Amino acid sequence: MKSIDAAAAISVMDLFTIGIGPSSSHTVGPMRAALMFVEAVAAAGLTPTRLLTDLYGSLALTGRGHATDSAILLGLSGHRPETVDPEAMGAIVAAIREQGRLTGPAGTVAFDEATDLLLHMGTFLEGHSNAMRFTAFVGDEAVMAREYWSIGGGAVVEAGVDPAAIGPGHNHVQPLPFSSGAEMLAAGEETGLSIAAIVLANERAWRPPAETAAFLDSVAAAMSASIDRGVRQEGILPGGLKVKRRARAIHARLRSQPASEQAARVFEWVSLFALAVNEENAAGGRVVTAPTNGAAGVIPAVIRYYEKFVPGADAEGVRSFLLTAAAIGFLYKKRASISAAEMGCQGEVGVACSMAAAGLAAVLGATNQQIENAAEIGMEHNLGLTCDPIGGLVQIPCIERNTMGAVKAINAAYLAMQGDGRHIVSLDAVIETMRQTGEDMQSRYKETSLGGLAVNVVEC
Repeated sequence: MKSIDAAAAISVMDLFTIGIGPSSSHTVGPMRAALMFVEAVAAAGLTPTRLLTDLYGSLALTGRGHATDSAILLGLSGHRPETVDPEAMGAIVAAIREQGRLTGPAGTVAFDEATDLLLHMGTFLEGHSNAMRFTAFVGDEAVMAREYWSIGGGAVVEAGVDPAAIGPGHNHVQPLPFSSGAEMLAAGEETGLSIAAIVLANERAWRPPAETAAFLDSVAAAMSASIDRGVRQEGILPGGLKVKRRARAIHARLRSQPASEQAARVFEWVSLFALAVNEENAAGGRVVTAPTNGAAGVIPAVIRYYEKFVPGADAEGVRSFLLTAAAIGFLYKKRASISAAEMGCQGEVGVACSMAAAGLAAVLGATNQQIENAAEIGMEHNLGLTCDPIGGLVQIPCIERNTMGAVKAINAAYLAMQGDGRHIVSLDAVIETMRQTGEDMQSRYKETSLGGLAVNVVEC
């Protein structure tokens, strides 16, 4: 398992990124890796005649269903997940395949998918279960080769390069660093600050508070937009399972209910919000990794619950929600992993549920101890959750699983607030339990589509 050095600083900008579906580790990460490679080739002044991509482990086994192949082509062509137009991606990839050439930072290169994009089914590299290798050739000579790992949430590291030595965390000293739930609570006790305020203080190591607030607002806006677009769309999701989008019909039905019945349908609304986001994700739309694409609907759904059903909700509350959720996400990244290829779905929907529970508790007025308890409850009841997507697609059970995670998060927040913050199982203990469970989990239950529902349900 490749986790992040506990001493490495992580920013909210590392945790929440705006990208495209359907998967942060299988789509966003490979696109970034491919772009990193061709930019390195270009920076070296090389003019390749061939670019070879080898995919291993989970990337090979479920790559087609997660659009890893398309993501690689887009990345080699110079596109970024943050800025590529989701509506144009299909045409770009189709043109590459039809014309047999890639044009990007490394120039124009002939491309034959049968020989230049290889999926090594069942072969796992030692470094990571989401590994990929890129090789640039001039004639028959390999002039540059790099191996990258997609470690979850769209994050990518190069094999042999210390993650702590690259990226935003390098040479940034946080005033209130924490690498465990206990340290996080201790920082609050010593300073009197809320968890959100602790994170905001640490973000000053990178940028002024106003810039962090603007970033959080952009994340919240993107999350909200993914809900709103999701409830407007209809039709069949791509991939061959013939899964019908349901959010629009559910939205129309809920809106038609009398106002007197709306309070009784709160969880139906929450489920709708999560469903809408993950239908968008499955369709390759714009979503926020929170902390991954496969779990992208949980936090937006709980934020929309706060905005729609909690009196006094405002933009500052949403920022506090996201900062608090980020604090919990940092701990999972540092002490375990948010990659389903390493942890199963407990590392995606489970972590998102834990983060959302903490964020909601914070904006409901919880103490730091109650927030930590809410995060613990959110994960405790997702332990052992497998990742077994049918057909390698983030549709079944992934879309509905987000609705369950959102509802659990709300329940966890309110349950934690019934107590005084003292509880038997600590957040640190449950994170360690998740890590151990993930390592014990057989690989066929970790985003390989070789076990569970993926083999027990006949594809339509």
